[in-house]
Amino acid sequence: MLDNFSGATRVYFIIGHPIAQVKSPYGMTRLFEENGKDAIMVPVDILPEDVPAFVTLAGRLPNCDGICITVPHKFAVVSHCRTMSKTTQVLGSANVLRRNPDGSWHGDMFDGPGHVGAMRKNDAELDGKRSLLIGAGGAGSAIGLALLDAGVRELAVHDADAARRDTLIAKLESPHPGKVIVGSSDPAGFDTVSNASPAGMHPGDALPFDIAGLDPATFVSDVVTKPAITPLIEMARRIGCKTSTGIEMFEAETSLMLAFWLETAA
Repeated sequence: MLDNFSGATRVYFIIGHPIAQVKSPYGMTRLFEENGKDAIMVPVDILPEDVPAFVTLAGRLPNCDGICITVPHKFAVVSHCRTMSKTTQVLGSANVLRRNPDGSWHGDMFDGPGHVGAMRKNDAELDGKRSLLIGAGGAGSAIGLALLDAGVRELAVHDADAARRDTLIAKLESPHPGKVIVGSSDPAGFDTVSNASPAGMHPGDALPFDIAGLDPATFVSDVVTKPAITPLIEMARRIGCKTSTGIEMFEAETSLMLAFWLETAA
């Protein structure tokens, strides 16, 4: 990899705070090379107050073709998009930006399809099921919409920040009226539970919900990529639950990102 790395190499950034946990720099750079694109992804740890200036500057760099966005900046970048996907319009968040022909930014959000893709790969059944979503941030918003689009009959949303929870519920009510309710940390009675919070990223983190209510038939999914097997996933597997991990979500999402940046997305 990077045998031809030179001044002609195209640059993609991934921005977040923190940034050490992300897998995209290696994964996307490898995929670019495998698909014949001379490009590299560079991680940037950036504070929220510096995001507007960074995105503006990146837009002025002739050799920058795109930006990947991770926590907590997925809402902040949308104001910099001249055009955007329907998903980004509904949620007001994006995790990928690419150049329009005029040099402006086009935004999209693939956290939801990536997460649902990882769940389905591990035999999750979604159509007509009841789902609990933990976390209403950028990733959680996208996952909630994707679960509803995949056919769940009811989505319960839980977040420690009640205002953020209610904001997401209001957003999802428009495309899926009557299917979204206020949830809690109790997973009892749900067919799937998705952790879209950062709980589990750091040693000693509390579990994102009360696993005492987990049934072995409940499917448990996580967004955290480091550690690869979070305490939540480990405990859910001990109970007998089928699971999908943040790494599997990342793997499902990278193919969507590659298509987006190579302008072959459907």
